[in-house]
Amino acid sequence: MSDKRAIVGQRPPSYVSKATLAAELDVSESTIESYVQRGILPKPVRIGSSVRWNWAEVEAALGAHTSSPEADPYMQGLNNVT
Repeated sequence: MSDKRAIVGQRPPSYVSKATLAAELDVSESTIESYVQRGILPKPVRIGSSVRWNWAEVEAALGAHTSSPEADPYMQGLNNVT
């Protein structure tokens, strides 16, 4: 069983690890990497020897992708249906 921890409390930490981010978004760590490569999620920052994502940037990036129908691949595909 993996040691994935959900964010608990009033607010998430300011910076989260890949494992925490994946658990919070309910996706795999490889999906996190794919989202970064595709520009859906921001690139992580290095803090000392750790790689972390700024949670505020993640929320802003996800908000930008979910609020715009043009950003949704499914909605884009609907435009191709004749």
